[in-house]
Amino acid sequence: MRILITGGTGLIGRKLCRLLHEMGHQVTVLSRRPESVPEKCGAAVKAFASLDEWQPDTFFDVVINLAGEPIADKAWSEKRRQALLDSRVGLTEKLVDKIARARVKPAVLLSGSAIGYYGNRHDEILDESSNAGQGFAADLCIAWEQAALQAQGMRVCLLRTGLVLSRDGGLLAKMLLPLGMGVRFGSGMQWMSWIHIDDYTRLILRLIADEQTSGPVNMTAPNPANNKGFTRTLVDVQHGLAVFSAPSVLLNLILGERAGLLIEGQRVLPNKVLATGYSFRYPDLSSALGNLLSA
Repeated sequence: MRILITGGTGLIGRKLCRLLHEMGHQVTVLSRRPESVPEKCGAAVKAFASLDEWQPDTFFDVVINLAGEPIADKAWSEKRRQALLDSRVGLTEKLVDKIARARVKPAVLLSGSAIGYYGNRHDEILDESSNAGQGFAADLCIAWEQAALQAQGMRVCLLRTGLVLSRDGGLLAKMLLPLGMGVRFGSGMQWMSWIHIDDYTRLILRLIADEQTSGPVNMTAPNPANNKGFTRTLVDVQHGLAVFSAPSVLLNLILGERAGLLIEGQRVLPNKVLATGYSFRYPDLSSALGNLLSA
């Protein structure tokens, strides 16, 4: 297949590009730094510096939209909020416009979102039928999904992505301290809905192939953990020494509104994924962390 990926040089995109190429697919990545694509994604991967390079007679079977500025890296000033919107909603709108202009449309658009869609829901069990939550992160996801759903004449899947676990960066890098110590955020009772990156990329393949699945899809493992349990498992798997606690007051002082990304959570189940018959390679946290931290 011919596949276009936006955000292909990110944590998920790099892994996905190499997997798709190994399977024999032709991959093109949209990147603001096209010269970095061969090194990050593979020498055979083609690069677009701009969506303007997608001409109406250029055909893609699949479009995977993973682009977006990191949400937690900088304070949410008005300028930063606009940048987060532009990099998600604005780019998705442009992508949908390109799809509309294509002489032959792709069969499917897999478009990014996040479990932040559900807002802070405490112990409530959430699946794809659950309502949206409140707050900036939820509003961002709602607008992002609405932009993708404007794509006409094709199947659209909305990837409500959980906390992606990878040895190459992301959440684990933020939670690991020297000597095998881990960080517990706030009360530790907030839910963390996670997924091993290998399962995430395999799920992408399943969604490409499964023509019956559309709409929101929770990209999480079937066994979420609260932050306290997650951190304890993290330390145990490393045969570490202790858990370091970061109080909510301190996190709010340092991070402001962004602290909610750490001290609030969602208890999310991947019911649509399970309905397809997908079998998770890493369904529980011990196996996932054991794999990632033993390498």
